[in-house]
Amino acid sequence: MSCRFLLFLLIPLLSLSQTQEKVFSYLDVFDLEYVSDPQISPQGDWIVYRRMGFDIMEDKAVGNLWMIKPDGSQHQKITAREVSESQAIWSPQGDRLAFISATGEGAEIYIYWVASGKLAKISQLPFSPASLRWSPQGTALAFTMNVEKEAPVAAKMPKKPKGAKWAPAPRITDRVYHEGDGRGYINPGFDHVFVIPADGGAVRQLTSGDYHHRGSLSWSVDGQEIFFTANRHEDWEYDFRNSELYSVNVTSQVIKQLTDRPGPDKNPSASPNGKYIAYLGYEDKVQAYQLTRLQLMDVDGNNKRVLSQELDRDISNIIWAADSKGLYFSYDEYGNSKIGYISLTGKVQKVSDNMGGTTLGRPYASGSFSVSDKGSIAFTQTTPQYPSELAVIAPKAKQPSKITDLNGALLGFRTLGEVKEVWYTSSVDQRKLQGWVVYPPKYDPTKKYPFLVENHGGPILNYGDRFSAEMQLFAAAGYVVFYPNPRGSTSYGEEFGNLLYHNYPGEDYNDVMDGVDHCIAMGIAQEDQLFVTGGSAGGIMSTWMIGKNNRFKAAAVIKPVINWISKTLVADNYFGYAHARLPGQPWENFEEYWKFSPLSLVGNIETPTMVMVGMDDLRTPPSEAKQLYHALKLRKIETILIEIPEASHGIASRPSNLITKVANILAWFEKYNTPRQ
Repeated sequence: MSCRFLLFLLIPLLSLSQTQEKVFSYLDVFDLEYVSDPQISPQGDWIVYRRMGFDIMEDKAVGNLWMIKPDGSQHQKITAREVSESQAIWSPQGDRLAFISATGEGAEIYIYWVASGKLAKISQLPFSPASLRWSPQGTALAFTMNVEKEAPVAAKMPKKPKGAKWAPAPRITDRVYHEGDGRGYINPGFDHVFVIPADGGAVRQLTSGDYHHRGSLSWSVDGQEIFFTANRHEDWEYDFRNSELYSVNVTSQVIKQLTDRPGPDKNPSASPNGKYIAYLGYEDKVQAYQLTRLQLMDVDGNNKRVLSQELDRDISNIIWAADSKGLYFSYDEYGNSKIGYISLTGKVQKVSDNMGGTTLGRPYASGSFSVSDKGSIAFTQTTPQYPSELAVIAPKAKQPSKITDLNGALLGFRTLGEVKEVWYTSSVDQRKLQGWVVYPPKYDPTKKYPFLVENHGGPILNYGDRFSAEMQLFAAAGYVVFYPNPRGSTSYGEEFGNLLYHNYPGEDYNDVMDGVDHCIAMGIAQEDQLFVTGGSAGGIMSTWMIGKNNRFKAAAVIKPVINWISKTLVADNYFGYAHARLPGQPWENFEEYWKFSPLSLVGNIETPTMVMVGMDDLRTPPSEAKQLYHALKLRKIETILIEIPEASHGIASRPSNLITKVANILAWFEKYNTPRQ
């Protein structure tokens, strides 16, 4: 055999090897897909889910409904339509699916018949429906929808001449909550509960009054009542942390209040046997962090008790077992989202790990699950190696089975950075603290790499061992990435999360720096190659860190709060900070608000700093980022301001902006990525 022929044979093998060794890159973001909202049928024979991807031409996320058998076979798209489809829900008999889909006139309710594959639009609504729920008999659907209300009129204007081009009318509001980040101005109106026949027909509004009736709905077993969440108290706008459970009679429309205590009571779920209502909530103690616990009461509102009292974790996504002897739920434990089961006596057992993967940018908790009548569970599964895929766990099975591989064609041919968990000790109070390290692909422990700290937002949230496009892009650029869960993070219990009460930023700064020192001691970080970034609360922490020390070569501060005094009364959630986060209102406690403002440390900053913010951000307004940039500019500190057009607080919600965010951070860091002499 000639050498030329051998070389000819080797060329394809070399090409394949090079392809397999390719690292995750910017345009790969557009090729990512993930499973969202899996719904297993009552009989457990089908699973419907929303298949999410990204449109590179429209620069947005898109989602359609797909079906699959629990063994992974017969994977198919439900309809031939290429429009948004979401919120699929099985009929009690498992013969139909109701879902919400886009039309030329807005979102409407559709019915899909499984046996025939027929599809029908059954509604013609003025606004988008939400919270679909089948009646137990399968004859009707309940949902929530906004009902418009006229804005207040302050003055009567004279009639303008025909053809005159006067200025637009002023926007007038008299509401406490009148704008939302990502939504902008919220038109006047209130959410109400409606019903519609499952075969289509007239829509009936069941609730009334100038109150919001929203969240998940639940029918009584006899189909005569619907349970929902609202705050129908007279002072509801100012009592914003409070909500109660109510029932409304489908025929008489009589509304009854079932709970009455300070704090949120929400997500009612009637038991299949009709005896109980499970719900989520807590009695408000007015503190930074309070556990959401699983509550139980009789169907008439009596005999209230806390079911998850012994579990020091937040509860979410509650689903009754078909025999009414317990409930399935999700919770976060040490940065990992899990599915659990709790009996009516309060005994808890873990069912599965690794739920999540629907927040692709950064490794936050997310995801959902559903349960069949026989106890089979379909859920969104993630690891640091892939975003949400569909997994199934059968009753009494020890391990779930992953039945989709939406990203195999992409990530199967990319070398990702390896993610490893690290634990270290707080220098403040010797607590055990958790974080994760992402190593660059093909990491060589004999070489030195720049070290990037990525602080999470919230601050009362958590990062975990989940897929993250942003972390992988940082690692692919040659950085060792460290993302910690300092005090204040969730998934470690109420006491740990509440350590930031009237103390933020506080010793969470020490926790992050202890993690940096731990990584230096491990030999994976070098004192002369440290970088720091983070968004929102992570932007606050990043600014606090460079205000407290000059150890970092460069910083990228993303959508921060710099001045609590100015931020608090400008942000869309301006009404929610006093007392729970800081004592009193800004005008009542100026010194305390200033003490915890990173702007108070700006005179110490020597670190070259990039500042980034979305120009439509209502949560941490652009004025906050500009205060930092202008202060650093006046002090002649190396700095740059990057403003992202048409971006709200979730800068990375559009794929191109995720790329823009990461690319600019890396470009800024590369300017300073040389070891100190």
